[in-house]
Amino acid sequence: MHFGIFIYDGVEPIDLATFGVLSMARRVAPQLRISTIAPKPGPVRLANDLEVNANFGIADAPQFDVLIVTGGPGWEAQCQHPPTLDYLRRTTKKDTIVASVCTGGMILAASGVLDGLGATTKKEVIEGREIPPLQRMRKEYPKIDAQTALLVDSGRIITGGGVTLCIDLTLHLLERLLGTDVAAETARIMEYTTARKANRTQLQTIVR
Repeated sequence: MHFGIFIYDGVEPIDLATFGVLSMARRVAPQLRISTIAPKPGPVRLANDLEVNANFGIADAPQFDVLIVTGGPGWEAQCQHPPTLDYLRRTTKKDTIVASVCTGGMILAASGVLDGLGATTKKEVIEGREIPPLQRMRKEYPKIDAQTALLVDSGRIITGGGVTLCIDLTLHLLERLLGTDVAAETARIMEYTTARKANRTQLQTIVR
């Protein structure tokens, strides 16, 4: 099973916890594969100058079983980047599960693939400095039923809440695709079982 993680200039490094969860999960399910995709292959400068290399560009990316779209300060530029939006639209038409974490949900919203669906995105910001992305989603994309949630699973498209909830969304994907035992054991060896339980208690998981 091949997971692709979509990155771009300005991704918040903590959103690469998606990669970290999958890396840990390979100890439990070694058949997992993980690749990174960006608008172009090669170096990608994340927020605060962390540099990583994308395995593929959107022009040469293979078809994935799952594509995870990350978030971060660069999300607004990606919302205005036609090749990215076209790539996401094309991917959702294939036999691929497309998921977003944090403000990656805003990029999916800009592509139009969330129209008519429930969705969530980052809610918490430094007050007075920016408008919460979830609030912006409600205002700018009225065709989306924007929810405060841990995640919203609409089948082929799944959106997750903000920042560290990317861990919970990735565990949800593992549970859905590989079973409860794989997700639970991955959470255990990450020492995340207690935090996962707390998040599930305090935030709703919406499955449609």
